[in-house]
Amino acid sequence: MSALLSHDVPGGAAWSVAVRAGREVRLTALGDGASCSTLIYSDKDVDRLNIPDTLKAQMSARVHAPMVLMSDRGTALVSVTGSSLDWHDCLGGHSLDSHVSAFGPSSYATDRNGWRQSARSGLLSELTKHGRSAAELHACVNFFAKVATTDQGTLAFVPDHSVAGDWVSLRTEQDILLVCSTSPHPLDARWAPPPVRVEIFPAEPYDANDPSMTFRSESARALIAAKEALT
Repeated sequence: MSALLSHDVPGGAAWSVAVRAGREVRLTALGDGASCSTLIYSDKDVDRLNIPDTLKAQMSARVHAPMVLMSDRGTALVSVTGSSLDWHDCLGGHSLDSHVSAFGPSSYATDRNGWRQSARSGLLSELTKHGRSAAELHACVNFFAKVATTDQGTLAFVPDHSVAGDWVSLRTEQDILLVCSTSPHPLDARWAPPPVRVEIFPAEPYDANDPSMTFRSESARALIAAKEALT
């Protein structure tokens, strides 16, 4: 099936797109060690992704298929319908200017499109295009990245978690705004961010036997709430 939209987000850049309900958003890593820090909002300005509630309701410390990514009100925004990876980080947050400064000075004036900017900088730049501000930043999902706990109880970045060709598919349950940055994960000690391809396809209809519906009762309630919001 041909994509309705396809866009390659360069490494270390940011991008945003409004997506209608009933679409499949497919993210594909175009190089090893990708990270795609992602924010999701309802286009109605009512709901935004709530990572703590998403994890608590579905008894997880990572994002994986067939989880539902929920809003502040427990309504489904997107469902993770498939992935080549069983772990996408949602604990590490997005990188700040202080993280990027460790790689040395950089600016658009001197480095042009190769300048190093933090995920926060890129995400804020995209949010302003949609009339949003820093007040609406929320905890993100770092697709393709993995942060696990050590035996000492600390968080450790796993540098070789993803490779070129890894992918994740998201089914949109509402009309959403998706904002993403391909700057490296804040715990990644390297600056070699690969690009990420974003493709949008029509999604297949689903019923009560859909894996996201049957995953947990909380997931089903979130999906039902999203369907009710569309009517």
